[in-house]
Amino acid sequence: MRDEQLLSFSSLLQKQTFFLAAELNPALLPLDWLLGTWESDEPGEGCFPSINPFRYTETLHFSHVGQPIINFMFNAYHAESKKPLHRECGFIRLQPGTNRVAFIIAQNSGLVEVEEGELTGQQLNLQTHALARISFAKEPHVQQISRVFQLRPDGRLEQTVSMATDNQPLMQHLHITYRRSS
Repeated sequence: MRDEQLLSFSSLLQKQTFFLAAELNPALLPLDWLLGTWESDEPGEGCFPSINPFRYTETLHFSHVGQPIINFMFNAYHAESKKPLHRECGFIRLQPGTNRVAFIIAQNSGLVEVEEGELTGQQLNLQTHALARISFAKEPHVQQISRVFQLRPDGRLEQTVSMATDNQPLMQHLHITYRRSS
């Protein structure tokens, strides 16, 4: 049985090595500046009328497996207590031959969304295209999200997220900058 386990583990490692060594799909070249792991270089700030202002740290991981899709995972933590706050994971797709981009996102809060927008140089401007939530999601419900990612001239990545709910108009909710860690 042990030999079977070793063989199975070896097979898994070979598959993982393939994914790690996969060549970047040419369709993703306009987004290659996002790839890798990014960590907040100082705490970001969050605010919204229905919550107390807070500071957070976050790690972003953008990867690929050779397909014309970027995989991502975002993990946010409270800056002082280090407790986990928010997780998002999903996929980024570019519409072939255009600068149109889509983020498909699942959040640990029970929100699932599609954000679409445009890539201009090294900036992504995204807006909610579709939203779904679990039936017992906390109120007030999120109704709209806009997100901007921008690679700054100093090499840092900046993200600003705005949000609207049932009872609040679209307004800035989060702002943070990151440095590439790998």
